[in-house]
Amino acid sequence: MPTNNSNTTMTLHPEILSKNGKKQFAVLPYEEFIALQARLADADDLLELRKAKHAEGRKKSTPLAAVKRELGLTQ
Repeated sequence: MPTNNSNTTMTLHPEILSKNGKKQFAVLPYEEFIALQARLADADDLLELRKAKHAEGRKKSTPLAAVKRELGLTQ
């Protein structure tokens, strides 16, 4: 089952376990499980970022370069 991401494509290899003819569980190789967890965490982070940006609305922001100058972090 391919899963598309803007950067890469992820292919999952689930083993489907059934009980009484009904699908009950999907078992993934550990590496695929870890990769899937990371993708879900990234998606959750993106949703939180979008919520925060929406909550800020059209408030004025300060460019990163200006903040670095103010803090003396530029060379």
